[in-house]
Amino acid sequence: MNKRIQLLSIIFLGVSSVAFSQIKEEKLILNKKREPEVKKIEKKKTSVETIKNYPPEEKSQNPVQYNITDVPAVSDFKTSTIQGADVTPKFEGSAQNNYIQFGMGNFGKILGDANISKTLENKIEVGVDAHFLSTQGLKKEYDWDSKQSSTTLGAFLNSYGDKGKFNLNAEYGLNSYNYYGIYALTPSNDVDLDQRVNQFKVNGYYDFYSNEILNDVRVKSSFLKDHFDAQENQASVLANFSKHGVEIGKSGISLNADLGVGLETVKTEFSIRDKNSSNFFNTSLSPKVTFRKGDSYLKLGSQFAFLNGKNQNDLMAEQMKNNKTYWFPEAEFQVAAAEEFKFYGGVDGGLKLNTYSDLLQQNPFIVSDQYLRPTETKYHFYVGLRGDIDETFKYDVSAGYGKMRDIMFFKANDLFDTNFTLNRSAYNFANTFSAVYDDGNVGDIKGSLQYFPLANLVLDGEVKFTKFDLKNYENIYNVSLVTATIGAKYTMLDQKLLLGFKGIFASDRTTNSFIIQGVGSPMFYQSTENTNDKVGGYADLNLSAEYKIHKNFSIFALGNNLLSSKYQTYQGYKVLGAQILGGVKITF
Repeated sequence: MNKRIQLLSIIFLGVSSVAFSQIKEEKLILNKKREPEVKKIEKKKTSVETIKNYPPEEKSQNPVQYNITDVPAVSDFKTSTIQGADVTPKFEGSAQNNYIQFGMGNFGKILGDANISKTLENKIEVGVDAHFLSTQGLKKEYDWDSKQSSTTLGAFLNSYGDKGKFNLNAEYGLNSYNYYGIYALTPSNDVDLDQRVNQFKVNGYYDFYSNEILNDVRVKSSFLKDHFDAQENQASVLANFSKHGVEIGKSGISLNADLGVGLETVKTEFSIRDKNSSNFFNTSLSPKVTFRKGDSYLKLGSQFAFLNGKNQNDLMAEQMKNNKTYWFPEAEFQVAAAEEFKFYGGVDGGLKLNTYSDLLQQNPFIVSDQYLRPTETKYHFYVGLRGDIDETFKYDVSAGYGKMRDIMFFKANDLFDTNFTLNRSAYNFANTFSAVYDDGNVGDIKGSLQYFPLANLVLDGEVKFTKFDLKNYENIYNVSLVTATIGAKYTMLDQKLLLGFKGIFASDRTTNSFIIQGVGSPMFYQSTENTNDKVGGYADLNLSAEYKIHKNFSIFALGNNLLSSKYQTYQGYKVLGAQILGGVKITF
C-alpha cells in the first residue's frame, strides 16, 4: 500500500511540475513538520520563532537565529526573474551553519553564497552571512542594458543566557539594476538607466524565557541611500509586557494580559523632481487580555497610535503637518469543537507607515521622489475555519471585509518633460512608477492547506482573492484579483536527494500606460494615457534538486520559469525566460 502511495506521489510531482511557478518576493515554506498546530500554515520564514520556558542549555544546543534580523539562518537563493525569489527547499535535521556554495547558469547568472558561524565557550555564537547574485538580463529583448546584481553582507551574534536569549545583527546590502522597462520610446543602446540602492541595517532582539512582566524587546534601524541621493533613516523599538497563565478560580479558564509599547521614526528626503521630504514619529500602545480554555479562547484589546507627521516639497508653499490620534479595535475568538474543526473570527486594524525602503521592496522601479503617507486600516472583520485532521491534513479558510484610508498602490509615470530629445535622465522614459493613494473598502477570501501523505513528502498550497472598491480610482493598479501558490518537497535515496517544486499563479492586473508621439513644429512629445491597460497574468514554474554526494559536499540544480512565460512584473518590465542554474555546496 505504501509503495502505491509513494508511486502516486511521484506522479503528482511530475504532473504538477508542468503547471506553475514563482515570481514574488515570498519565501518558499517547504520544511513543514508534522505538528498538530494549524497556525504553522501561516508561519512565514520571516516570522520570529518565540519559544517560552525553554531551558537555556537546550537552546544552546539548538540555537535559533531570529529572522527579525533580516539575516536568514540559511542563506537563500534568489532565482526566477530579474527580481527573483527563493524556491529552494532545505534539508531538515542535517543542515549545517557553515557552508559555501557557488553556481552558474544561463542569462549570465552567477551565484555566490556563504554562511559561517562559531559558538564560543561562553555560549555566544558569532557568524557572517554573504550572498551575491548577478544576471546579464534580457540582451535579446532590449538594445539597452537590463543587467542586475545584488550583494548582501551580514554579521550576527547570538547569546543564550540564564534568563533569556539575545540576538544582534548588522547587514549591508547593495542592489544595482536598470530602469530598463521602456515601452513607449526607442532610445539608443548606450542610454544610462542605472539605479543603485545602498542600505545598512542594525537590529537587536532580546527574549526572556518566561512571560513575566517584560516579555521581549526588539530594536530595528535602517539607513538607505540611492543613486539619485535619496536618503532615508528609520528606527523602531517595540517592547512587549505580559502576565500569562493566571488561573480564574476552578473554572479551567486562564487569563493572559499583554501590553505592547512601540516607537517608530522615519525621515525621508529626495533630491530630484519635486524634492519631497517627510518626517514621521509614531507611538503605539496595544493592550489586550485573552481568556483561554483548552483550544478555545476570547481575545479583547485595542490599539492606539499617536502620529506626528510632516511633509514638504518644492510645490508646497509651507510644510504640511499631521498630528493625529488613532484608535483601532482588536478582538478574536476561537471555538474548538474538535482538533479537526476550529471556528474563529474577529476584527483588527492598524496604521502602517509607508517608507521608501518598503516601496522599493514591492517595486524597485519607482522614481526616486515619492510622496509618502501612512495607510490606515480603520477596521477589518474576518471569520474562518481551520483544523488538523490526523496530523496529516491541515487547512485554514477565511473571509474578511475592511475599510481603509490611503490605500497605497503604484501608478505608471508619464514623461516628466515634453522636450523632443532622447537625452534624458534614467527615470524619464515613462519607465518608472509612483505611489498613489485612495480610500476604499477591501474584501478578501483566502485558504491554505498542507498535506503529508508520506513521511518524506510535503505538499502545500494557498489561494487568495482580494477585491478593492476605491473612492476615486475605478481600478486599483498592479494588484491581481486572484493569486495562488502550490509547493512540494520530496526526499528520497535515504535522505540524500531533495526535490522541490514551487509554483505561483496570478490573474490579470490593471494598470495605466502611455502612448507617446512627436508632434508640432518645433517638435515636442505628446502623450496619451490609457487608464485601463492590462498587464497579463502569469503561470510560472520552478523546480530544484540537491544531491548529497558526501556529508560535506553536495551538488544542486535550479530550474526557474520553466514554461518560459513571457509576462511582465510591471508595464514594460519583461521577466527572464527559462533559466537553469547549477552549482556545488561545501559544508564544514
